[in-house]
Amino acid sequence: MSWPVIALWAHPRSMSTATERIMHERGDCKVFHEPFLAYHYLHQRADSMPMLDTELAQPRDYTEIRQQLLEAGERLPVFFKDMSYFAIDALLQDEHFCRRLCNVFLIRDPRRSIASYYKLDATVSLTEIGLDAQWRHCQYLVETGLTPLVLQAEAIALDPRSEIGRMWRYAGLKPLDHAFNWNADAAPADWEYVRGWHTDVIGSSGIRTDNRDADELFEQAASNAPHLREYLDHHLPFYEKLREVATEQRG
Repeated sequence: MSWPVIALWAHPRSMSTATERIMHERGDCKVFHEPFLAYHYLHQRADSMPMLDTELAQPRDYTEIRQQLLEAGERLPVFFKDMSYFAIDALLQDEHFCRRLCNVFLIRDPRRSIASYYKLDATVSLTEIGLDAQWRHCQYLVETGLTPLVLQAEAIALDPRSEIGRMWRYAGLKPLDHAFNWNADAAPADWEYVRGWHTDVIGSSGIRTDNRDADELFEQAASNAPHLREYLDHHLPFYEKLREVATEQRG
């Protein structure tokens, strides 16, 4: 018997780690934290990113990572969250793997995500914003005959049970209310190698809303780094396309 293998394809600072934490709290899934991160940063690029433990004991070969996920899915339900840009070229040539997954995309207003990323890493690149790769990935799945689910971080923050419940129904998982609250002192062990990126989630006990003005947040960052406006101009059309899909799916 094969169990569902849920892939949450996100872009950085899109509330994906908080969503992953909910899946940890379910207690009935094997959860992988960004399994393709090492493939991207330590295999393809052969460099690193801030606050990344380069000695992490993770496979760096695409085929090995893929096999690890598929083998886990033979034993129990699997959830992993990752960034499309980590492995986009390989994914677009791997229809069998894509068809095995329950593909879910998570998006957030790029004004918020870019400002948040810049706060943690002032060297953030255009590629690392991630929304263009998400759109390419989503389009490929549709052209292959698959129907991925697209979720919005803002909707999850407003109604976590309803929005995460949509993902669970999509993957065939039963609802578990206890998953929406967690112990702030008990972060998952596999977050240690990127702990600096997830202090907000580690220090929380559930999903939190962000009521700060998005334009103000972005302009504060862009006033110190004007090139961020070019990043926003590039990625905003892809965000809008993905948001349109999410809106249509929510009815």
